[in-house]
Amino acid sequence: MEEEVTRSLLVEEQAHANTNNRVDSSASSPFTAVVVFSNFVNACGLFAYGCASGYSSSAEAGIMEELGLSTAQYSIFGSVLTIGGMLGAIICGKVADLIGRRFTMWLLDIFFLVGWLAIYFAKGALLLDFGRLSLGFGIGLLCYVAPVYTAEITPKNIRGGCTAASQLMTCCGLSLVFFIGNLINWRTLALIGTIPCVLQVVGLFFIPESPRWLAKVGREKQLEASLRRLRGKNANISEEMTEIRDYTEMLQSLSESKFLDMFDWRYAHALTVGVGLMLLVQLAGTSGVSFYASSIFKATGSSVTVGTTAMAIIQIPASASSVFLMDTFGRRFLMMVAAAGACFGSFIAGLALLLQDLHQQEEEFTSTLLLIGILIYFGCFAMGMGNTPWVIMSEIFPINIKGSAGSLVTSVNWLSSWVVSYAFNFLFDWSSAGVFFIFGSMCALIVLFVYKMVPETKGRTLEEIQESMIHLK
Repeated sequence: MEEEVTRSLLVEEQAHANTNNRVDSSASSPFTAVVVFSNFVNACGLFAYGCASGYSSSAEAGIMEELGLSTAQYSIFGSVLTIGGMLGAIICGKVADLIGRRFTMWLLDIFFLVGWLAIYFAKGALLLDFGRLSLGFGIGLLCYVAPVYTAEITPKNIRGGCTAASQLMTCCGLSLVFFIGNLINWRTLALIGTIPCVLQVVGLFFIPESPRWLAKVGREKQLEASLRRLRGKNANISEEMTEIRDYTEMLQSLSESKFLDMFDWRYAHALTVGVGLMLLVQLAGTSGVSFYASSIFKATGSSVTVGTTAMAIIQIPASASSVFLMDTFGRRFLMMVAAAGACFGSFIAGLALLLQDLHQQEEEFTSTLLLIGILIYFGCFAMGMGNTPWVIMSEIFPINIKGSAGSLVTSVNWLSSWVVSYAFNFLFDWSSAGVFFIFGSMCALIVLFVYKMVPETKGRTLEEIQESMIHLK
């Protein structure tokens, strides 16, 4: 026991020494072509994720007509993506720690390609469901490794913007299939979904592995080579490389990196923030609104085509704005503003549905009010609620528990997404207005949670963020 206390104190002293001895790195690290290209390759997977998410909505009429599926059979096809996501999330962290970030992306691309091809060649429900499950499994891996890779290779002064830009690609993929889904055959649409996967498979040959993962597995020469490629030939990487190496060694001396280590009290703050954000954001209803937008608009006689098209359009500028806002105003401010806006949008939508139920206003008024509320909600989600939790998750966990904690957080995200998507129709039948008031209340709770629990990570290195959140005494 005394040895453990002594070791913890020594580690703490080393951590503070590292912090105090650092040169103020307010000067921006170089934003090189390698960093840009690496983030582009990483974003190709997120574009494929967006295509997969929107595919079931865009292809519904064509698949059901050609294959003769019932509503129940197609519901299984749409929802099995979430099951695959949960399965992939369970192992995502450990896989990324075991084989590295780049090889994990190659692995998830295999699941993506198998999934799209299975859907393309499907003659019945069985192969369709298998393809959708495979896509979901790949997405479960992707949701963890994509933001982590971006965070681990990108200079701190642009890290938030780069991660947000990657998430923007998800919105672009979703919007693309919404726009062209009604114009082309569902099998052709599935083939289009393979294009970003193929681009990523090829691009992965030309990008470096994460320096922090290389430090974790003790590959010193590759660590230096990777950092040199990312920062440029003439950049001074000695300080950053020493910081990464020393902090990784410090954490490895502190823990054996077992699964249960992440539940140690010293990591309680980081784990609470990661799990809390993912849980609250999903309970705020995004899966329900996204999956059942058509039913929501029909409830007030709104045009489904106009509503879903408007939702697709608003995602892109809203998500693009976060690229600039993330590193300008910070993660906390953006998250609180976005959650407050989503709360406002939810209550407007709830009010429209309440007036509809009470027959207090004409249908045209309530349908317009509902559309306004949904667009405010969806726009705010795209601006900050959708991507910011993933940015923060990629920053707060130390490398020795990042795999286990990342798997847990990603699993919580997918499980709570499934709960909301499964329960939404029951809640909507119970009270169409009440479900939006519940979502609005959860958005308000997010504001309070972020204000009380979430630290600002803008402009700080990953090591600085993690040191501030680990309690060694």
